[in-house]
Amino acid sequence: MTKDRRARTDGRLSRMLHVLLHMARQDVAFTSDQIAKMLNTNPVLVRRTMAGLREAGYVRSEKGHGGGWTLAKDLSNVSLLDIYKALGGSTIFAIGNINDNPECAVERVVNGAMNDALNEAEALLMERFEAVALSDLAQQFDEICRARGWDDNPHSV
Repeated sequence: MTKDRRARTDGRLSRMLHVLLHMARQDVAFTSDQIAKMLNTNPVLVRRTMAGLREAGYVRSEKGHGGGWTLAKDLSNVSLLDIYKALGGSTIFAIGNINDNPECAVERVVNGAMNDALNEAEALLMERFEAVALSDLAQQFDEICRARGWDDNPHSV
């Protein structure tokens, strides 16, 4: 009866961080097509996702020849939490309660214990997200690129 039932993961945060770090390193406009190719997805999905970052003021977009997506803020002023929120702050945990207002006393006690633990874990994660600036990640990325000789082609990462 045991089965590997892994929860479907939401990769938007890690994918957009990937894009933002490449954007910071290259300092050129990226088209939705280029980003889609980088992420192995489609340009419509890229535009939809990047729109949330644009609305929050982290990126801007220019139409036409030479246009595309560019950074609108210095990465030292942007945290993981900022990007997480700009993307809609998806649910952190796949586990949860089946019934929010159970009549069963056992279920009430279990729900209370689970809610407390999940709320505490989420608060800790959000605190950690807030403590990590994207500039810290960009610096680590640059160090890896230099160490591996990828200075000229950051997309080989």
